[in-house]
Amino acid sequence: MEAAEPSIADLAGLLAGPGEVVRMGGTARVSIVVTAAWRVHVLVAELGRRGLTATWVNEEDERHGVRTSYTTTLAPLARSWLRGTVKHPPANFHLNGARLRLWFAAAGEPEPQGFLLRLGPADATHWARTGAALAAIGLPAELVEAGPHGPAYRINGRRWLARLAELVGERPAAAPPAGWPGVRPDAPEARANVRSQT
Repeated sequence: MEAAEPSIADLAGLLAGPGEVVRMGGTARVSIVVTAAWRVHVLVAELGRRGLTATWVNEEDERHGVRTSYTTTLAPLARSWLRGTVKHPPANFHLNGARLRLWFAAAGEPEPQGFLLRLGPADATHWARTGAALAAIGLPAELVEAGPHGPAYRINGRRWLARLAELVGERPAAAPPAGWPGVRPDAPEARANVRSQT
């Protein structure tokens, strides 16, 4: 993964996916609903590395809501991403390894030939900009709009999966081996994970 100090700006990766940001007075909060408990552990740790306190709550359908506290630290991020109350990428929006790692930890999912990066269903007006940001870091991706897999960007092909693994970096301890880029499906740790889930 690209070497860089953890930054509040990295939360743009959550907002590129299904994350949300809201303002209250001079403060703001970022929140996201995730589909597995391991994502909660990874995100709380990643947010803590950026000086943010995060909490989580159980949602319906075995989902979990992760959210930061309201803080002035997030106010600039909110100002740049919100038009009124609507999320919209700023003009200088881009992705890097740290931002992609947060997005993947929150909303990246394996599929037989690659990985999906989930998008916010209400964010259709800027899916194209998100796809362009992926392409700019060497990750051309296919937009999947409808059906059980959408909305999401699909990344497959050996070259692009290697690039994804390079960008998101080492698998967090809490993440299942088969669910993180860079772990081959036939690796012993991935096979053990599959057995444990059956």
